[in-house]
Amino acid sequence: MIRDDGQADIYLSPNEMRAVLHKDRVKARIVRSDRKGRPEGRVVEIIERGSQVIIGRLLHESGIWIVAPEDKRYGQDVMIPKAATGMAQAGQVVVVELTEPPALFGQPVGRIKEVLGDIDDPGMEIEIAVRKYSVPHEFSEACIAQARSLPESVRPEDKLQRVDLTDVPLVTIDGEDARDFDDAVYCEPTRIGKGRAAVPGWRLLVAIADVSHYVENGSAIDIDAYDRATSVYFPRRVIPMLPEKLSNGLCSLNPDVERLCMVCDMVVTEGGEVSAYQFYPAVMYSHARFTYTEVAAILANTRGTEALKRKDRVGDLINLHDVYQALLKSRERRGAVDFETVETQIVCDEAGHIEKIVPRTRNDAHKLIEEAMLAANVCSADFIAQSKHAGLYRVHEGPTPEKKEVLRNYLKVTGVGLTISDDPSPSEFQAIANATKDRPDAAQIHSMLLRSMQQAIYTPINSGHFGLAFDAYTHFTSPIRRYPDLLVHRVIKAILAKSKYQLPVLPIPGEAHAKLSKRLEKNLASRVKEPEQKPRKLSAEMQAWQAAGLHCSANERRADEASRDVEAWLKCKYMREHLGEEYAGVVSSVTTFGLFITLDAMYVEGLVHITELGGEYFRFDEVRQELRGERTGIRYALGSRVRVQVSRVDLDGRRIDFRLVDEGGVSRAPAPDVGPAGLFEPEPEDSFYSKGKRAKGDLSGRSKPSVPHGLSPATRPLATKSKDSGRKSRRRSK
Repeated sequence: MIRDDGQADIYLSPNEMRAVLHKDRVKARIVRSDRKGRPEGRVVEIIERGSQVIIGRLLHESGIWIVAPEDKRYGQDVMIPKAATGMAQAGQVVVVELTEPPALFGQPVGRIKEVLGDIDDPGMEIEIAVRKYSVPHEFSEACIAQARSLPESVRPEDKLQRVDLTDVPLVTIDGEDARDFDDAVYCEPTRIGKGRAAVPGWRLLVAIADVSHYVENGSAIDIDAYDRATSVYFPRRVIPMLPEKLSNGLCSLNPDVERLCMVCDMVVTEGGEVSAYQFYPAVMYSHARFTYTEVAAILANTRGTEALKRKDRVGDLINLHDVYQALLKSRERRGAVDFETVETQIVCDEAGHIEKIVPRTRNDAHKLIEEAMLAANVCSADFIAQSKHAGLYRVHEGPTPEKKEVLRNYLKVTGVGLTISDDPSPSEFQAIANATKDRPDAAQIHSMLLRSMQQAIYTPINSGHFGLAFDAYTHFTSPIRRYPDLLVHRVIKAILAKSKYQLPVLPIPGEAHAKLSKRLEKNLASRVKEPEQKPRKLSAEMQAWQAAGLHCSANERRADEASRDVEAWLKCKYMREHLGEEYAGVVSSVTTFGLFITLDAMYVEGLVHITELGGEYFRFDEVRQELRGERTGIRYALGSRVRVQVSRVDLDGRRIDFRLVDEGGVSRAPAPDVGPAGLFEPEPEDSFYSKGKRAKGDLSGRSKPSVPHGLSPATRPLATKSKDSGRKSRRRSK
């Protein structure tokens, strides 16, 4: 049982769980503690029954119809009266609505609400996940009707009060499978300053789809978008935040059509500092859709076949690469965390089954777009902060005291020779990563560095981004797929209009908010200098922004969990075809109950249970992250290289079991071998972007666009960086 006050979870015995279900709210009394000091409770009162539906397999056993829940946390089968089975057949996956809750001496009873199909139907894993995690997957009728009423293209009246950038060669650079294009980029060399004092630099334009022009505050589309808060990405399918007419059409910066956009127009020095910037609404024309692979090939050989196909754009791509190199210098000076990672991609066939799992390579084109987006996000945060307008920041706190202590102990026992201070900066983490990158256990150390950090959240209270080493950071660049970005656009427009943006009155679902809210309160309290001092109470406006931030953060977690669940299901189904086969792998996690092994060839993770390690007692060492045999001294640590056999696959439990084998294929308790494991996984919104188009025109020629507020391009931008915005921050992150 998870407590509302954030204290240690309370264990409820199977007897206590007979009358309750997963997600019920209960009042419990602690009756004892186990031998490890963990509290055990007794249910005193059921406060609120969970209203969620249950997904499971319909079974017919001994004349009785039951549904075995797909989510094992429910713990009990649901009885279905024959009259309530509807058209469902035995073995099918169904959605159940409870008609009678569980009782001490009776199982829960329900009726079939929806038949999803057979377990082997293509895409069934996604249908299960969206319902299991309550992901909104159907737009409301009002939303659909409003989307239908939107125009098919940009109208003349939409262009009023906008800068005309249609002659500027903006391009998008995205992945091969991208269907919606949030952003376009353009860069040209410029001179910063006047006369002989002028120095070389670049003018970088980041144009972002102007979703806020079409999605009005509090409209039917806005309500649905807020409810979803983010698009959810599965292998071969996306559940979008916005209706397809907007996400893939009217708002997507597709090639060879006019589109409305919000522009962050920046001046970047040779040292990679954004010395000045301005925001303005514009109309653009994307002239090309590039892929990351294509851009990487052109940059690698500017006279090759790919470059010849796009010869009119090669110079622009070179300019983008030059400004990227400058921005990279700034990242290195800040000491932003930048661990090398291995991301994987699931390749499916037409039926939705995994064909293979391959590493996803990250080339200079990915990094180029990432740095451009980071620069625009920092400028948007700085712009909002300078205006003193409320808004949502993307905040990543430094490690907690407990995690700092665990990390220090680990670095000490592994002989790294470096540690972190009491108030660490991201550069300290990066220094450790750089110093250990050539060690055989580098991935293991980087994994521990990553685990010591907190997750990033959306909040109106800015405390910087630890991992990225920014004093202020927000999300501006993906309003098609993230609701916080849409809010940031609205705030920026309000500031430009010298008005104030007011959040609409929107529903605030409660699930997952409590935990994030407690964490935010704890972080606020930790920043209070004097013990007797109390954190300032938030105003009603800030409370509304905090609620919106918590909602978006919680739904981001929900989307991640649903995506991981689908990937785990697909991997389990894939590995069922490889039962009994042997593979080399590495220990990627160590727990009290066994070792998680990631296979080298397939990038699939499975468990070697502690009972498979041999006939002796193994003790878990949390500091060293290892299991050690008390009799033989055999050690299994993060990064240990092993050979395993696939012994069991539990599709419903999303679990793959391995057993250790020796070189001859015999089960054994193997000898120790310490090596690397674990990966740093940057958050997708801060790391990878899909792009891909071009636009014609040249900012350096006669076709320069008019710039609002009477400013000449690149020389006198609307806003200058605040004094603190270029400094390293002690509290930052991805």
